[in-house]
Amino acid sequence: MSETPETALVLFSGGQDSATCLASALSRYARVETVGFDYGQRHRVELACRDTFRANLAAAFPAWGARLGPDHLLDARVLKSLGETAMTEDIAIDMQANGLPTTFVPGRNLLFFTLAGALAMRRGASVLVGGMCETDFSGYPDCRAVTLKAQERTLQLGLESEIEIEAPLMYIDKAGTWALAESLGGQVLVDLVTEDTHTCYLGDRTHRHPWGYGCGTCPACELRSNGWTRWQAAR
Repeated sequence: MSETPETALVLFSGGQDSATCLASALSRYARVETVGFDYGQRHRVELACRDTFRANLAAAFPAWGARLGPDHLLDARVLKSLGETAMTEDIAIDMQANGLPTTFVPGRNLLFFTLAGALAMRRGASVLVGGMCETDFSGYPDCRAVTLKAQERTLQLGLESEIEIEAPLMYIDKAGTWALAESLGGQVLVDLVTEDTHTCYLGDRTHRHPWGYGCGTCPACELRSNGWTRWQAAR
């Protein structure tokens, strides 16, 4: 991929998807910064994984490390104060009467992109990169392409800026996400994603699987595990 001169700001949670997006951005943009959000999530261990992954990624890929700028961690705990979800409280992961899972945090990605857009203006970034995906659909309406396109237009109007939102994983499944990591950085990057990222909704880093750490039974673990199995079978 050819490098472009823009600066990208990657919404980096510490999970598999955003880590793969970070590698993708580093392969294409002259400068890349990262931003994470503390919203009182149960699996806040993902926040602790962010520094480890960034450091190990820069060490393993010096050319990317030279492009990797600062990390920013923003306080978004107002989301937790608005009401209970299975992502912020110890409640069952299930489907609600409205057809949305209890892991859905209303307004989460909308707030994240609003904050990231404001930060991007101050940091001189013209592209926001997120790991949202509607192929392995999790039931989150704020992960859909139509939502991100509307959010992009809102930011452009509200910030008087040509800022863009990019979602490299939008139309690929988890098997494709593993394959993308391999295409970007070979087995080295796959190993970093496996070992140094966190996806499990319950924050479990005591159980190690071939695809990484997690409880193995929550929806996030099932997606990651099934994607790994399908990717391995297709290699």
